[in-house]
Amino acid sequence: MPKEKLPKKSRDHGEVYKQGILFNKSSGQHILKNPMIITGMVEKSALLPTDTVLEVGPGTGNLTVKLLEKTKKVIACEIDTRMVGELQKRVNGTPYQSKLEIRIGDVLKSELPYFNVCVANIPYKISSPLIFKLLLHRPPFRCAVLMLQREFAHRLVAKPGDKLYCRLSINTQLLARVDLLMKVGKNNFRPPPKVESNVVRIEPRNPAPRINYREWDGLTRIAFIRKNKQLSAVFKQSAVVAVLEKNFFVQASLQNTPLDKDFDIKLVIDEVLQKIGATTWRARTMDIDDFISLLRAFNEAGIHFT
Repeated sequence: MPKEKLPKKSRDHGEVYKQGILFNKSSGQHILKNPMIITGMVEKSALLPTDTVLEVGPGTGNLTVKLLEKTKKVIACEIDTRMVGELQKRVNGTPYQSKLEIRIGDVLKSELPYFNVCVANIPYKISSPLIFKLLLHRPPFRCAVLMLQREFAHRLVAKPGDKLYCRLSINTQLLARVDLLMKVGKNNFRPPPKVESNVVRIEPRNPAPRINYREWDGLTRIAFIRKNKQLSAVFKQSAVVAVLEKNFFVQASLQNTPLDKDFDIKLVIDEVLQKIGATTWRARTMDIDDFISLLRAFNEAGIHFT
């Protein structure tokens, strides 16, 4: 009987095909295969036997099994039902079966369960929304150890003045402490991604900063539109002025505050910037304290960002 020919695929895809499943690279499915990296991620998580761990994108369960060995429970969130089947086959009939809860669906569109620690090799395209979903979740978790695209990881830890410093940097650092743990080459995955990776550890600040995060996010979104420009120029842009004027009128209406017929939002903005000496500030060099001072000054003048 002639031997069945496999479809022509790349070397990596051929190996995957033999295992009965073809990974979807466009969806960010790159399975971590190096056991040393997996062990390192688990060790850096400092897991306790009483922990409930959240894993996003468990794939075929290489990391999941190691987490089950160390903890009370693992909640694995997976959108691909083929991967769910592989994971179930791997744990069914083992002592780990009762410790694993699988949630099928898009983790970004569902409520997060209670968990102490998050450990995951997450699809890189959901890195930013997932991190902020985790950080805004309550009650706060103890830490997250995540595999991320290397440049994204470096943006998380970038400081004011760094080339990679951006809104992602300051928004993350407001809510958490972030540390780079280890570099991970692309050949540690199957199939290999196009980029290098890093493992990071994220520890939420507890207690969380007493600040309206929606207001904060609105302010940093505007300031980083042109991070190299002075704030005086950024806040003169017509689109920015229009948004802040609309917000001002809404707040005045809600509080029944009468407005002078000659009211000009541009003058109020200029007065705020001059009051705290921020006219020449640039977002690329501003730290958390600078942004907090700026937000408070705007809010005290009745200017809001939501």
